[in-house]
Amino acid sequence: MSTLPAPAPSPSAAPAAAEATPAPAARNRGRARGPRRPLWRTALLMAGVLATIAVFLVPIYWLFSSALKPRPDIYTWPLQWIPTRLTLDNFVEAWTSAPFGRFFLNSIITTGVGTVLEITLAVMCAYAFVFVDFRYKKIFFGLIVASLMLPGHVTLIVNYMTVANLGWLNTYQGIILPGIASAFAMFLLYQFMRTIDKDILQAAEIDGAGHLRRMLTIVVPLSSPMILTSTLIVMVGKWNEYVWPLIVTSTADMRTLPIGLQFLRQQEGMSNWGAIMAGAVFVSLPMLILFFLAQKRIIGGLAAGALK
Repeated sequence: MSTLPAPAPSPSAAPAAAEATPAPAARNRGRARGPRRPLWRTALLMAGVLATIAVFLVPIYWLFSSALKPRPDIYTWPLQWIPTRLTLDNFVEAWTSAPFGRFFLNSIITTGVGTVLEITLAVMCAYAFVFVDFRYKKIFFGLIVASLMLPGHVTLIVNYMTVANLGWLNTYQGIILPGIASAFAMFLLYQFMRTIDKDILQAAEIDGAGHLRRMLTIVVPLSSPMILTSTLIVMVGKWNEYVWPLIVTSTADMRTLPIGLQFLRQQEGMSNWGAIMAGAVFVSLPMLILFFLAQKRIIGGLAAGALK
């Protein structure tokens, strides 16, 4: 008894089978989700986020609102959170009571020059540890990273004696040079440069490029996100530095803004908080603007270095 061959599927059967088979997206759409977070846990999380925001934003709001209030409104009770009238008298009084023009100039010079020198040294040091082979490299790198565990105040006396012996007290170089070595910025750049493919540098080396050319034309452009992040972090730290400029300077014409704010408080005493708040705005506003404009780059650079 012979068996008949199975009939070949008709052309219309294939589309029908395709339609009968559900797409992956359709299957996933109907799949049940995991257990939802309890409502009390969500409310607790939101309360923690709002409390954190309040801890940071309320003092900033009070600072700026008090700087714009008339003097009697600052001392009213209960507290007047919304100013009834805005005035710039506090800013005028703060500017005339202390030489804030000179303070701004000193801070711009020390912050700008110090940041450029610190980032330059950090880039060169990170490049050397990643792409240059030399003896005891791991030991030197470990010592530099271990310096992060030492508080900066440990080196204050040594640095002061060195600066004094060099005759750099009350000078820009005395303020800038002792702080241009940054293990933190070097470590950030080191972690990022490790992700760069070394075959690119080997190809450049075959073409005759030396270390300086490879660093400037290949490594620095590829590391620009992390270099920008490190620059912003270092700049904020130098702008707000207080202890070292206070120790190494002795005249008002060499003071920076954080020390100038203390000078203003001594001039105004504890009674004129409007002018003191205005002086605090002078100190904090430039870095606040810089942070809000560049916060995405700072967070993105740190996250890129961590992920890579």
